[in-house]
Amino acid sequence: MTRPESARRAEIAAGLAETRDRIENACRAAGRSDIPTLIVVTKNQPASDIDHLRALGVGDIGENRDQEAAAKVAQIAARHEVTVHFIGQLQTNKAASVAGYADVVHSVDRPRLVRALAAALQRLHRRLDVLIQVDLSGSPGRGGVDPRQADDLAELVVASDFLRLRGVMAVAPLGVDPDAAFARLAGVADGIRRVAPEATWISAGMSGDLEAAVRHGATHLRVGTAILGSRAHRG
Repeated sequence: MTRPESARRAEIAAGLAETRDRIENACRAAGRSDIPTLIVVTKNQPASDIDHLRALGVGDIGENRDQEAAAKVAQIAARHEVTVHFIGQLQTNKAASVAGYADVVHSVDRPRLVRALAAALQRLHRRLDVLIQVDLSGSPGRGGVDPRQADDLAELVVASDFLRLRGVMAVAPLGVDPDAAFARLAGVADGIRRVAPEATWISAGMSGDLEAAVRHGATHLRVGTAILGSRAHRG
């Protein structure tokens, strides 16, 4: 039996409140006066959850699969009130589609993708905010540029008239101390700011490691399960 939407909104509100408390506590512990932007990851969840989140004061949502995201974004009741972050690995042949609806792409990790996005945006007559995804795992194929090549990729993005470089993004590898991973990301971010001083965003931290990300300067946190739960376990 499907639960009423009021029950779902209450469930989301509880997860959101708990997550915001965690973020505020982490900021206090880290001696930070600023609060990172919370991006609620809505992958595998219905478009109605986005409307609930918007009503609860969330303005940033994250999606990681083009086909799902494109359909879902089209259903958002007040699209102008929501910033859509594409956070998943992006295939070059999907660049044109994502360029049409995303406000920010977090997963730029190779020159070919830079060129594909720029070409699509030129046709659409729009600009797009992007972040360079950095590979902290040392495992090619998992997404992200080698940290040693991040500056070169940043220069390529900066040279485009259609892309606005905002900063960096990374996922802490499984089995690795997230503090060490995010400390390394902070170092890469420092290097990229020498190429693009305005690229101040650090997108890092998820449900399980957001405190470590806050300690190492994350400006944007990507949290899904802690707020929305698992779709597989919802009735």
